[in-house]
Amino acid sequence: MSASGKSAPLTRLPAWRALQEHHRSAAGFRLRELFEQDPARFDKFSLRCGDILLDYSKHLVTADTLRLLLELAHSRDLPAWINRLFSGDKINLSENRSALHTALRAPGPLVVDGTDIATDVAQTLSRMRRFCDAVRGGKRKGFSGRAFTDVVNIGIGGSDLGPALATEALAPYACPQLQSHFVSNVDAAHLAGVLARLNPETTLFVVASKTFTTLETLANARSARDWLIAKAGSTAAAVPHFAAATSNVAAAREFGIDAEQVFETWDWVGGRYSLWSAVGLPLALTIGMEHFNQLRAGAHDMDAHFRNTPPERNMPVIMGLLGIWYANFFGAATQAILPYDQSLRLLPDYLQQLEMESNGKCVTQDGSAVDYATAPVIFGAAGTNGQHAFYQLLHQGTQLVPADFIGCCQSHYNLGSHHEILLSNLFAQSEALMRGRTRDEGKAQMQSQDMPQQDIARMAPHRVFPGNRPSTTILIRKLEPRTLGALLALYEHKVFVQSVIWGVNAFDQWGVELGKQLAGRILPELATGTPVSAHDASTNGLINYFKANRH
Repeated sequence: MSASGKSAPLTRLPAWRALQEHHRSAAGFRLRELFEQDPARFDKFSLRCGDILLDYSKHLVTADTLRLLLELAHSRDLPAWINRLFSGDKINLSENRSALHTALRAPGPLVVDGTDIATDVAQTLSRMRRFCDAVRGGKRKGFSGRAFTDVVNIGIGGSDLGPALATEALAPYACPQLQSHFVSNVDAAHLAGVLARLNPETTLFVVASKTFTTLETLANARSARDWLIAKAGSTAAAVPHFAAATSNVAAAREFGIDAEQVFETWDWVGGRYSLWSAVGLPLALTIGMEHFNQLRAGAHDMDAHFRNTPPERNMPVIMGLLGIWYANFFGAATQAILPYDQSLRLLPDYLQQLEMESNGKCVTQDGSAVDYATAPVIFGAAGTNGQHAFYQLLHQGTQLVPADFIGCCQSHYNLGSHHEILLSNLFAQSEALMRGRTRDEGKAQMQSQDMPQQDIARMAPHRVFPGNRPSTTILIRKLEPRTLGALLALYEHKVFVQSVIWGVNAFDQWGVELGKQLAGRILPELATGTPVSAHDASTNGLINYFKANRH
């Protein structure tokens, strides 16, 4: 859909058809040859923004490919959509809302529907600062008068993944007197396992729920409250131990959370884009508001780059278009996220929600069915662990899996040559995916090892690596709050670019609703001993088997 609201079938656009025609020749691209033909390829196909380097030279693209992809973006009015995003237009059409996560980190005013959004944000940030300073300084205490030593975030989805990722990634900046914990799964094993390690006198819970109606979050919050009351001996004693981040302030108050410890979010912030809001409270408690504001500043740096940089030099635009190229013209159904930094081990989980919940749609903004692929399946793991798990498929499998390698030039942890070993693997893996290894190269290697000729002939097919597997490498100077903020905003905007091209709404998630509704119907059925028969045969059988065996 264009920014004017007029529907335009994507696959009928001249730019789309030109890309289809170009793909016929691109199918014959060999990355080895592209590098041999152009020694300056890295310089031509890499970008820099602040302390982030984006190398996309190991992709199956030429200057013509990029020109055609940029023409596709222009035909979908991408610059106009970017302006609408930052201006506060109601681009979340199905919910008639703005998507203003960028306003959470913008320094200037933004008036939407007569309200200065920046003023509301600043007031909440100011309240967060006072609260964080009081907790971190030991002035705000638990029921027994002892300072807090542990913070437990209770949330799910965007109210868990973003804060959990950032808290682990920025552990070198954490307050040593505060330990952070994250509970998301309604499985009792998750909450019970955390509570078993905690002292109720010194534990602070942050309940993060935009609507304060999320079943899993409220179940965990109630059980946490019951645990604390049982230890403290009264309901009143639990009050100082709970804070909340929510847009439903009244519900949080009704739960029993003091008004001073309820921090407002807004309906124009989607859960998976909410780290920059009060949902980031557990992170701010851990690393302090100064570092939290540096995280926000880094995201704003990327916002400014995205909004003001021409598309051909724009990191999120290029990343988004490369994803379109592989998903829609090469049929790539998956993408690997490979952070070579243990501190970023949760990044694949975070991006699963960001990308798959945002763009995993089968209808466009105007309700028309799509006839092309949208979001790929995101998976990944921290290097070098992933190398000993699924890289075999990346190198020699039958599927094309574009990969994002992410590494840091500097480490917070100086331990011998560990960092050099880690980065050597990152560089080697991206090179190996690109170059591969021919049969002759495999034979030559075995000959250099003095293997018998019959063994060389037998093993030669197994030593061949097809290569020509595309990858992006993102290098960060150092994993600091500001660079982490920029990295996460880079992926946010990449997802938005792709949503514009595909014509889908990146800011709703109706696909999660049906399962919730059916669970609400099934839950009371589990409380009785009567067999059920109101569902399909499979669901009836599963429920009845559970009821017969739960004791």
